[in-house]
Amino acid sequence: MEKKRIPLVFLLVLISFQLCFAEPLFYESFDKPFEGSWIVSQKDEYQGVWKHAKSEGHDDYGLLVSEKARKYAIVKELDEAVSLKDGTIVLQFETRLQNGLECGGAYLKYLRPQEAGWKSKEFDNESPYSIMFGPDKCGSTNKVHFIIKHKNPKTGEYVEHHLKFPPSVPSDKLSHVYTAILKPSNEVVILVDGEEKKKGNILSADDFEPSLIPDKTIADPDDKKPEDWDEREKIPDPNAVKPEDWDEDAPMEIEDEEAEKPEGWLDDEPEEIDDPDASKPEDWDDDEDGEWEAPKIDNPNYKGIWKPQQIPNPAYFELEKPDFEPVAAIGIEIWTMQDGILFDNILITSDEKEAASYRETAWKPKFEVEKEKQKAEEEAAATPDVLSGIQVAFHSSCSLVFSFVLSSSYTNNLIIFLPLKFVVLIAEEGV
Repeated sequence: MEKKRIPLVFLLVLISFQLCFAEPLFYESFDKPFEGSWIVSQKDEYQGVWKHAKSEGHDDYGLLVSEKARKYAIVKELDEAVSLKDGTIVLQFETRLQNGLECGGAYLKYLRPQEAGWKSKEFDNESPYSIMFGPDKCGSTNKVHFIIKHKNPKTGEYVEHHLKFPPSVPSDKLSHVYTAILKPSNEVVILVDGEEKKKGNILSADDFEPSLIPDKTIADPDDKKPEDWDEREKIPDPNAVKPEDWDEDAPMEIEDEEAEKPEGWLDDEPEEIDDPDASKPEDWDDDEDGEWEAPKIDNPNYKGIWKPQQIPNPAYFELEKPDFEPVAAIGIEIWTMQDGILFDNILITSDEKEAASYRETAWKPKFEVEKEKQKAEEEAAATPDVLSGIQVAFHSSCSLVFSFVLSSSYTNNLIIFLPLKFVVLIAEEGV
């Protein structure tokens, strides 16, 4: 019997369908309680209590920071480590600052494998990460962090590299979604609510501080300034001669013989008075300065400000692409003065369209509801002021009408034009 062949077109459609609906590399919706899946740090300093709670006004659950002025640490181990070297990688998550954020963080750490020397139950600030991403606000700090921790292949040291001029944190209490897109071209793009806020090149010194690639040369640490090094740019002219008519005893100022006293001048008023807040400096010289000094000329021995010689940087290396460590876990390790911070819909994917789809279906409906509610609350808060102004104007107008009616000799003719309420009031006044 001849075997039936599956048409090529059907196979292509099936493959396309699978590609379009491929599973993300990692996704956490917090629809179910986090206990048993996420591991809370057992370090003594992390006393903050995490809760599985609904976002205010929604049936959607998230991971909640429930107490003020606490340190929090929790981690989720991935089933399979995610490589940051192959193709495009999108990191995305939602956070809602339900009680605002005056001082605290709401960022995620994408952690290296535990072979790097950390344990989930001991997760803390020192646990090694590859990327730190998300909001941070306190005092003058107001930024969406994007920090890369990259290994120097020459020294073996891991160095933090911060994205320069990152976007600021939205100041409202709505749900916001933060997206970092790492592209094969070494470009990183930061989105807030799907809108591009920052773009940079990971290998560029203009975009990251310090630069991922170190300077080729550094100052020689063993180079010392010579003892006879002359840094004086100007010196007294050795050939200068004091003029014969130079009088060092002459006062710096003399009276103007042509000056006349203005009219209304008060002779008894002192020209100056003591500054009650002033105090005499310890090094004050009471003698008048009038000693002659020779003019300055260029110093023939001037060599400029001494700087050590530059030598090749032993830590310098060249790189075409960042050598990222894989992500084996996602951690939240923060210190915050505010409660009510809610994390939700944490996503890692290799598909920008998939990340956009999650924004449209998981984040945007909530955001639109919250925005409408906020608008209604703002309008409601403003309404009493508007009504109060109308009432004041109305009462003022009524007072004028009453004054006219009560003082007019034609009251009986005018009373028929007033509302019944005012007729009663006028009657009560005995008009």
